[in-house]
Amino acid sequence: MPVIEVKHVTKDYGHGRGIFDVSFKIEEGEVFGFLGPNGAGKTTTIRHLMGFTKAQEGELYINGKDSWKSAAIIKHDVGYLPGELAFPKGMSGDQFIEFMAEERQMTDMTRTEELKEIFELDTSEEIKEMSLGTKRKLAVVTAFMHNPKVLILDEPTSGLDPIMQERFIQFILNEKAEGKTILLSSHIFSEVDATCDRIAIIKDGVVVSTIEAKQLKQSTNKAFKIEFASFNDYQKFLANTELVITIERPNQNQVKLNLTDEKMQHLFAELSEVNVNFISEIKFTLEDYFMDFYDREKTVAEGEENLHGGLY
Repeated sequence: MPVIEVKHVTKDYGHGRGIFDVSFKIEEGEVFGFLGPNGAGKTTTIRHLMGFTKAQEGELYINGKDSWKSAAIIKHDVGYLPGELAFPKGMSGDQFIEFMAEERQMTDMTRTEELKEIFELDTSEEIKEMSLGTKRKLAVVTAFMHNPKVLILDEPTSGLDPIMQERFIQFILNEKAEGKTILLSSHIFSEVDATCDRIAIIKDGVVVSTIEAKQLKQSTNKAFKIEFASFNDYQKFLANTELVITIERPNQNQVKLNLTDEKMQHLFAELSEVNVNFISEIKFTLEDYFMDFYDREKTVAEGEENLHGGLY
């Protein structure tokens, strides 16, 4: 049985807003990335999983428990880090941690102190006086302090400085090594790429792709940038090529191509007919894969010249 399961969930707020037939499963010990820009539907999905909102259609489960019917149990057991922070008024950091410890019936605060040290968190300050980064660190500590086996993290590094972002990524990797099951919602490619086993891309409330991270790293697709020795060589290549290319910099005689291994020989045969200054391989990244879904229409709409009907 999956630890987290979302089955055909729809919440339609009208005017194209909401989530639509969203489905995914997260197995025990897996870090699952939920990738998309703000407004794509990540937080809406997570709020349904945590039992804050009831789905119009579909079902959601954590550890086999219905997210809506068993919301109180889920909130107690799961480590939840919301994207938008809201703390009780009039509390210091110490008082909020004490409040959360009582809610979870915690008596051993050893792990809490360790987390405060890891994230360099001073909890003596009044929450209302804290910076956004300090508030985020307080939320991180309270999400992990009871050592939950399941973690649901919505934009967890938002507001953290680069050093703390890197520290958080290393912390997640340590939690992963201990067998924790983690849903990590983010729009930051580096933290998803560094931590996740599988990644779902959500666009306009619809999951448009789910892929294993190792598939991206082992992709047989290769992207190349080519600069030609002269404008004549550049024009000759464009006139005769059968490959799908993107004009990189027309005034600098550059193009980009995305090729499988089978097309490599074809490329070099075509290049043998012209003179080039350089050809360099561009590493295929999670961002490239993501932009295949998010940037294609934008690129065409902006009028970027694109030969043979494709993008690199």
